[in-house]
Amino acid sequence: MKNETDIKELVKEKYGEIASQKRNENLSSCCGATLCCGDNAYTIMADDYSKLDGYNPDADLGLGCGLPTEFAKIKEGDTVIDLGSGAGNDAFIIRRVVGEKGKVIGIDFTDAMIKKSRENAEKLGLNNVEFRPGDIENMPVTSNKADVIVSNCVLNLVPNKHKVMSEVYRVLKPGGHFSISDIVLDGELPGKWQEVAALYAGCISGAIQKKEWLKIIEEAGFNNIIVQKEKTITIPDEILKNYLNAGEIDVYKKGSTKIVSVTIYADKPAKDDRNCCEPNSGCC
Repeated sequence: MKNETDIKELVKEKYGEIASQKRNENLSSCCGATLCCGDNAYTIMADDYSKLDGYNPDADLGLGCGLPTEFAKIKEGDTVIDLGSGAGNDAFIIRRVVGEKGKVIGIDFTDAMIKKSRENAEKLGLNNVEFRPGDIENMPVTSNKADVIVSNCVLNLVPNKHKVMSEVYRVLKPGGHFSISDIVLDGELPGKWQEVAALYAGCISGAIQKKEWLKIIEEAGFNNIIVQKEKTITIPDEILKNYLNAGEIDVYKKGSTKIVSVTIYADKPAKDDRNCCEPNSGCC
């Protein structure tokens, strides 16, 4: 892969395209990446939101890999931030939980997604759901703002995961918590996949090892780290054959490498005794 700036531009370009695609097109690929899958549609990673209160089909692009809102312990009146909010799917479901006294802030750095989510919010007449353009490595949010932070299949797209988690820590109120669904690895991917841009935007080659992800969360200062849900992702041969030859597919399928969707919960301590200053000041 290229440097962090190039990766971000790649993701921004790919998800700008996805914003204008139909949900079925996105379901046929890994986290919505525009991978060629013939005429077949596979629900590879996305879970079914359609039975949840607040579900809006216009906001569901089929990009998620979990249901963080189901596990996030959100309460009425909470302020909740959704990282990588896309067309607003999770945000509108969260709004039904926090009610009129709560607030939902979605953050996304893709202009087309911000435009789509704001249009969806306007259609619904919601005045306490806000979508802000911004990079989740430098959130456009004041410190100690959120009771809860959620994210759905987004952090694997971010090159600097340590920086994102330091920002999550900064923005959460003391005693606040997050529930984040994402793609992780158990074992090594085929080396050539690391160079495939579409697979990065598709949440695969950008994923890191599960144990490394948990370590990053712990190093950021979080407590009570819990894996709330875990499921193995199976990629159909029809997609694999676009990137691997028959022999490589056979080796991959017989190997021990797993692509896994995990939903992870953690608390920010009510009191921080680490004697550390704000992450953005440069001393952390």
